[in-house]
Amino acid sequence: MAVHVSDAPEARRYEARVDGESAVAGVAEYIRTAELIAFVHTEVAPEYEGRGVGSALARTALDQARAADLRVLATCPYFAGWIARHPEYQDLLYRSRSSVTD
Repeated sequence: MAVHVSDAPEARRYEARVDGESAVAGVAEYIRTAELIAFVHTEVAPEYEGRGVGSALARTALDQARAADLRVLATCPYFAGWIARHPEYQDLLYRSRSSVTD
């Protein structure tokens, strides 16, 4: 099974399709600024669950964030968990630069 992931910026999401099908198998929704991309929701169609669609979405989106020199805010539980299991992507995570202290 081949999973193809593409960015659909007009819809503010990455879309995954399987084996050249036109139907969307999964999506990763985001909010993007010039410096940051926040992944807010990931959903995979039930018939594609457990087949690597979510992983393909995360890997592609994070690789593109790295290439664009964007920090990542993983508010989506799927992305947060995926990054936690893949330490090679943890350097992308947004860290507040605030110097405010109590």
